[in-house]
Amino acid sequence: MFSHFLIPTDGSDHAMHAAQIGIDLASKIGARIYAFHVLAPLPAVAYFTDVIQHTEDSHVERAIGRAQYHLAEIQAMAERAGVICQSGYAFDRRPYVAIVGAAKVQLCDLIVMGTHGYTSLDRLLLGSETNKVLTCCSIPVLVCH
Repeated sequence: MFSHFLIPTDGSDHAMHAAQIGIDLASKIGARIYAFHVLAPLPAVAYFTDVIQHTEDSHVERAIGRAQYHLAEIQAMAERAGVICQSGYAFDRRPYVAIVGAAKVQLCDLIVMGTHGYTSLDRLLLGSETNKVLTCCSIPVLVCH
């Protein structure tokens, strides 16, 4: 049976819905979870602008703050359900690669993800992180709609 879930989040309603389903399942079977947020790296020009200006509220700090906020929401949900929860974030231009990588590093045996419910044509044209995870991952994925 599954014992360690990776729950990626972007803070959207779909991701939080999937997180709740994953936490409920983890609570029922005695699993633990790893909440994970992927941050888009700042383009080089904007990064150097932040460095040159030495702003106190840089893009990176704001992005990390948002990630920590969303991860704290999941941690609170898990705590209320009595589920052990750790969390982390990573910077990557390809969220699906970071998600699969984190699942492997954390030795997760299930990924629980939300989806925005695109049609097949939209998924083909626009892409979907959930679809990309499904196509490149050997770890089972529970897709919550």
